[in-house]
Amino acid sequence: MANKSLSIRIDEEMLNKLHVVADYEGRSANSQILILIRDCIKDYEKEHGEIKLG
Repeated sequence: MANKSLSIRIDEEMLNKLHVVADYEGRSANSQILILIRDCIKDYEKEHGEIKLG
């Protein structure tokens, strides 16, 4: 599966805090965001069932 790019708008304070969390976890901000998205999807599917695509 090809990687896609996603652009978001985020205020400076939130971005700076994200970098602190990511640094603490030993990750880049991008990797930290991917983990947050993955966890969000996992939690959703746990409650509502697997998301079917296609």
